[in-house]
Amino acid sequence: MMPMYKKILLKLSGEALMGSDAFGINQETISNVVTEIQEVIDLEVKVAIVIGGGNLFRGVAPAASGMDRATADYMGMLATVMNALALQDEMRRKGMNSRVQSAINIAQVAEPYIRGKAMRHLELNRIVIFAAGTGNPFFTTDTAAALRGREMNVDIVVKGTKVDGVYSEDPEKNPKATRYPKISFDEAIVQKLAVMDATALTLCRDQRLPICVFSILKKGALKRVVLGDDEGTFVHN
Repeated sequence: MMPMYKKILLKLSGEALMGSDAFGINQETISNVVTEIQEVIDLEVKVAIVIGGGNLFRGVAPAASGMDRATADYMGMLATVMNALALQDEMRRKGMNSRVQSAINIAQVAEPYIRGKAMRHLELNRIVIFAAGTGNPFFTTDTAAALRGREMNVDIVVKGTKVDGVYSEDPEKNPKATRYPKISFDEAIVQKLAVMDATALTLCRDQRLPICVFSILKKGALKRVVLGDDEGTFVHN
């Protein structure tokens, strides 16, 4: 099997690591996610990852509701670092070679983000996990995924969530909502579909970097995306 994409940026939502828990990291779920990534590595695909922090930040969100926005965003960045370390540890257990790079200085636990070093890790077939978003408040990890994807010269950004694609409406609220197999960036932006935030979508559109939204919890879905099968929703120019 020949993969359609040789280098990918996997955007993992923090919520995808919760499993059936209210918040936090579900060990079985993170193990399953790493197994999905391993299947792609076995195809000799180079993988970079940007991870969110919603699963951990959700537990402190009520207390953060009255906080200064920048302070709350920095707290969210720290949550992504914790997720990145948990992901790296599970990869280590499975014999996978990975590095965590953080956009904020936290040298005791992660490398600082250095583009050239990250690209070298990928050349050496190491998985690079980017933590702390862009390192700036007011920007989401979706934007970080678009930015790092372009910086790493990946072929596609694949967004792994709990939902198996982009729908006309929220499928949890409307079971009759339809999944889009393909959609253009402009259509997604105009219709305000839940693909990524507008900044990330615009950046990917302008840089001609396609996106695929799929369920990371669906067994074999990531591998099918990389092989070019009809999985999730493909967003393109």
